[in-house]
Amino acid sequence: MIRSSSSFVVAFTFTLAAAAAAAPSLEAWAKARIQANLLQPLAKKEESRSRFSRAAPPPTERRVRVLASTLSRDAKGRGFLPYAIDARYGDDEWSETYVGCIYDKTGRLFVAVGDEHRPAEFLLGKQAEPVPGVCQVAPPAERS
Repeated sequence: MIRSSSSFVVAFTFTLAAAAAAAPSLEAWAKARIQANLLQPLAKKEESRSRFSRAAPPPTERRVRVLASTLSRDAKGRGFLPYAIDARYGDDEWSETYVGCIYDKTGRLFVAVGDEHRPAEFLLGKQAEPVPGVCQVAPPAERS
């Protein structure tokens, strides 16, 4: 009986390790989500702009940087990861163009506009009001 329970423990541990290895890291998930839900639609929107537009030309390349490997918590206890989007024009240096955060449970994206954070759809031309309290780390609880 002891032999079968120890082999069960070994098999169970192996299964957990394999499942953890198969699941994408939080950082990889965030990058993929930002790429699919913000950068690709943004590039598509910029492609449809006229060549003769007076707007600044779109960057030749963009990249996503996730700025933390662990979740931060806002005042409501929701977990989020901060990110930055860098852009490059031609052979110029990379420059940070947007910062924001992504919430882990919902996948919602927010971007900083001045001192406020708005839903990322704002960059795609959609009307989006600032959302108070998002992307802001909650102050530590006081000890008594």
